Amino acid sequence: MEVFKRAILQPGPPESFALQTVQEVIQPQRQTKLAQDENQSLENILRLLLQEFVSAAVQCGEEVMQYGQSIDANETTQGHIPRLLDIVLYLCEKEHIEGGMIFQLLEDLTEMSTMKNCKDIFGYIESKQDILGKQELFARGKLVMLRTCNQLLRRLSKANDVVFCGRILMFLAHFFPLSERSALNIKGVFNTSNETKYEKEPVEGICIDFNFYETFWGLQEYFSNPAPIIHSTFKWKKFTSSLLVVLNTFEAQPLSDEEGDANNLEEEAVNFSIKYLTSSKLMGLELKDPSFRRHVLVQCLILFNYLKAPGKGDKDLPSETMKDEITSCEERVKKLIELTPPKGKEFLHKIEHILEREKNWVWWKRDGCPPYEKQATEKKAVPDGSKKRKPRWRLGNKELSQLWKWADQNPNALTDPQRVQTPSILEYWKPLAEDMDPSAGIEAEYHHKNNRVYCWKGLRLSARQDLEGFSKFTEYGIEGVVPLELLPSDVQSKYQAKPNDRSKRGKKEEAKKAANQVEENQTATPSIEIDGGEGIRADSTATPMEFDAAALPGGTSTSDELQKNGSDTDIGQEAGQLEADAEVEDGIIDETDADADADADLDAVG
Repeated sequence: MEVFKRAILQPGPPESFALQTVQEVIQPQRQTKLAQDENQSLENILRLLLQEFVSAAVQCGEEVMQYGQSIDANETTQGHIPRLLDIVLYLCEKEHIEGGMIFQLLEDLTEMSTMKNCKDIFGYIESKQDILGKQELFARGKLVMLRTCNQLLRRLSKANDVVFCGRILMFLAHFFPLSERSALNIKGVFNTSNETKYEKEPVEGICIDFNFYETFWGLQEYFSNPAPIIHSTFKWKKFTSSLLVVLNTFEAQPLSDEEGDANNLEEEAVNFSIKYLTSSKLMGLELKDPSFRRHVLVQCLILFNYLKAPGKGDKDLPSETMKDEITSCEERVKKLIELTPPKGKEFLHKIEHILEREKNWVWWKRDGCPPYEKQATEKKAVPDGSKKRKPRWRLGNKELSQLWKWADQNPNALTDPQRVQTPSILEYWKPLAEDMDPSAGIEAEYHHKNNRVYCWKGLRLSARQDLEGFSKFTEYGIEGVVPLELLPSDVQSKYQAKPNDRSKRGKKEEAKKAANQVEENQTATPSIEIDGGEGIRADSTATPMEFDAAALPGGTSTSDELQKNGSDTDIGQEAGQLEADAEVEDGIIDETDADADADADLDAVG
């Protein structure tokens, strides 16, 4: 410890003596990097030394960050504690000691200091932000730094230390990456501890509509926690009735331009309060204040934006009636913001822009908060004077040329059985089954059932592999085709076939099989009988061709005529077959007609 005290008083940059001092105190096995037990020993020494400096500064009545500072005629030297922190920070940056040691010392220093000294300590942290944010140090101490800042925020007063709290939050926003999940509030929990207290009984001598006063400040309960009003019809009606009373009052008492100029928001932006006073004596004055009115109206837009935000489950979405009421109230609120001076239209435009960007954050959270950072790609140096030519492809484009080369390099690719695989029913319908699960919280507009190509392919696959599920399409739509084993128990009951339907389906299939059997038996029975040359007897099962033959002039037909008719029939069948084959070939070649038919079928599915 005495060696470090002498090193702190030693002039010059830390790189000239810091590593030598550590080696003199610890005597490590390796000369450039300490082992784990050696780092622990060094950390204990430094924490004891830091505690001694803080105790000495408190006894002397000096500020912690200025203890031991001597002012000469030419220059001002650092205090003992900033000098010690600089030495440790240099050692951590060069990886001579554990990277998280500097963060541990800063946490100890803030815990041992008063809030007045913590402002100076945090100023030191802000000055070293670039070094502390390097990857080799950030990975070791990000959680310690987060814990340190959160402890400072708990100790500070949100009303009296607003600037210091803002400095801490700004530091965290710059210190941590944009995709850091520790401050995202993934679950969407509301701060219900922030209560707005107001008078419950009227005060004597105050001329004010106390019912309106209670109604107005009662809205803050819904603004601070809007989630329950979706699930409770009673709360929703109470909220809308209270909001309509406030909006009617605002519309009945419009603000003039003179009142807006008297309360210029831009000039008072420096001296605003995060919460307004709720005294009934101030109610009349607050209603004439443009900033106060805007504050309430913007709260309404934030609540409406939350109710319409994507990413919620079906149970958290408002009903159709609620949506209509939200739209109506939102239009009235926007109209009131436009009419509130000064610059109402410009203010509304900015608020709408902010709320629209807020939806992007909601979608980002819904998608699992993917990182924004992308790895830098190395660009190849292009020689000066050389022009980048556009590549020429043998078959017209890159894909066709690559396919031609690939076929030469891999001649067995077309015969590979793994080249084209038909997925199983369970595997194909799994995404739609997950959308149907209410616990997944996926909105209807993002379901796979809205993808017409996906539904059309699934119907073709079910028609080949799952006829029973395919038959449910007529009754339940595309969601009924999904196999029941993929669905939760509470959803399965909705799409299970009733016993009566199953028996009816079985009877229909049996009747169909019996009809096919009768038709086969009738086809096997000779329909033309020649009895001793007396003519042809038309049976009840005769085909149309046979009736035509029996209807020839004279009522009889010879064997030559029958042979001739038979040959004509064969020729007609061959011609019909050739025309059918031609239509099939045309259907294969003409992709435009096939696409048009597929689009028509998809429209029927959607």
